[in-house]
Amino acid sequence: MPMTMPGKTSWKEPGPWLSSILGVSLLSLPLGLVMAIEAAPIALSAEQNQAAPKLVPAVAQVPIQAQGTSVTLGSSTVPIPWEQRGDRIGLADLPLMSHLGLDLQNSTTSDQQPLIWFSDDADFVPTWFSQGYRYLDLTAWAAQRGWHLVPDGNNLRIQGPSGTVMAGRRGKQTWGDRLVLDVDRPVLWSFDEDATAFTLTIQAQAGQDFKPEALTTGDGNQLNSLTVTTSGGQIQIRGTFEATSRPRVWSLPNPNRIVIDISQADVIPREIRWAPGVLWKQQYLSVGDRRFPVHQIWLSLSDSTQLEPIWSSPNQLPGITPLKTMAATNQAYVAINAGFFNRNNQLPLGAIRRDNQWISGPILGRGAIAWNAQRQFTLSRLALAHTLTTQQGQSFTVNHVNSGYVQAGIGLYTAAWGRAYTPITDGEIVVTVNGNQIVQQTPASAAGTGAYAIPPQGYLLVLRSFRSAAQALPVGTTIALTPDLRPPNFGNFPMAIGGGPILVQNGQIVANAQAEGFSAAFAAQTAPRSAIGVTPDGNLVLVAIHFSPGGRGPTLREAAQIMQQLGAIDALNLDGGNSTSLYLGGTIINRHGSTVGRVHNGLGVFLAAPE
Repeated sequence: MPMTMPGKTSWKEPGPWLSSILGVSLLSLPLGLVMAIEAAPIALSAEQNQAAPKLVPAVAQVPIQAQGTSVTLGSSTVPIPWEQRGDRIGLADLPLMSHLGLDLQNSTTSDQQPLIWFSDDADFVPTWFSQGYRYLDLTAWAAQRGWHLVPDGNNLRIQGPSGTVMAGRRGKQTWGDRLVLDVDRPVLWSFDEDATAFTLTIQAQAGQDFKPEALTTGDGNQLNSLTVTTSGGQIQIRGTFEATSRPRVWSLPNPNRIVIDISQADVIPREIRWAPGVLWKQQYLSVGDRRFPVHQIWLSLSDSTQLEPIWSSPNQLPGITPLKTMAATNQAYVAINAGFFNRNNQLPLGAIRRDNQWISGPILGRGAIAWNAQRQFTLSRLALAHTLTTQQGQSFTVNHVNSGYVQAGIGLYTAAWGRAYTPITDGEIVVTVNGNQIVQQTPASAAGTGAYAIPPQGYLLVLRSFRSAAQALPVGTTIALTPDLRPPNFGNFPMAIGGGPILVQNGQIVANAQAEGFSAAFAAQTAPRSAIGVTPDGNLVLVAIHFSPGGRGPTLREAAQIMQQLGAIDALNLDGGNSTSLYLGGTIINRHGSTVGRVHNGLGVFLAAPE
């Protein structure tokens, strides 16, 4: 739907879930989740490539006057980043939706975001981008509703008109549980949750007809327990639920209601032009008779919208951390977990290439994708070895670069690994090379002990079960390394990431895990999946696929079929399971953050400000 001006407008085409619930009887509100199944690829509009005016409106060029990471309503504080620029105050959009219930609606431009809060019609608010977040300028919108936004150090206090909760009720549904609260006017609330519990704090007093037991009495399908407390002009509702479910809190007008749904079918279809070159979409897609929730970020790369590998520490390659932390540290606006790694020693197991440098080399000929800012891509199985040649003419094969994958032979560790190397296996021999000359050869201690400095202008050769090579590499020997990259065209791309197996190639499903060195058990798994795909029009799509409602995760082949449905002509499987995480503007959008495992590396999307 065209969006031509800010302010209030009639939202003519609400999402199917919203259409089905507005105006329905209070006592029998259905879930109303109509799952949209769309197979066509998405063409990003021309707006996506208009970087400067959309990315940094005039307000974003005003210096930051105050900023923080928390918002307080009454006695409740929730984590929402915010900024004050001049007389304008913006709150990060996805945390705002999660914690305060301002529901983001589908949009076709990124500089104006429609939202709904106790209304049938969407209001449009301006946006700006800063330090990894998209901020919604709520200054005028909040004033119209009698809110006062008061910065106080790192905290933003929101004060609004108090209301009254007049009644409440609960009911089992075929899909889960629903709680409904009748309020006399739109009232502020804050919401927080972890993996199996939630807390809703409403800035309202209890009316004379409000009976807490109407909410707390009865058995639930997904709701396990519920308590209600009232004090100090607030009503607090705490609930616990099954780990396979998620709660959602939203509002309805005429009459005003707050609705809490606990359901296994927790994905609301959305299609939001979030930033120049960035489209956020989520929906259910079917493979056979099974529906899977599919979270997507569509990217049109350009000079102002760039994709780069990121990892947990800027100073060293070993280490793992939650993707949310990794993205925030790098100030990425979008991120997805990427390559495989060893969770025990926290080392990478696959290709990472950034700015034409191999941060970590590929292993086992597994699938990888490479790209540049000109929207050119290549995807294939990848191998990289080096031939080490001595001044005496002897030669040896160097199998891996900065890798946690070890086998008998020689491994290469450069300054990209960090300042020092700690042995991965027992009995290693560490050969230090500086200026193409061997300056030291040291029998290493046991695995996990000791630290061997990596020369900034050199590297280490680590010999494993290869003493004959040690004899040919004495101190003082001059050596040369010659790379052998297959296919060679990967060297023409500055960025690359490894995963595997390849799911789709040239429009055809591949998904051959055994051919890429994965075990039969891995090939047979059903689990959440992360993937990256390339479309015929030169766009990328980052995808997280989860458990079907109440059921299992997708197989590799089902993941390939979903990528094919999305229009990908090439697609690569990334690390999955509890690593699967898709990040947008400060929030993990595909699952609750507490259920996500730490990861070694990811792909980050960076939005460049105009000069």
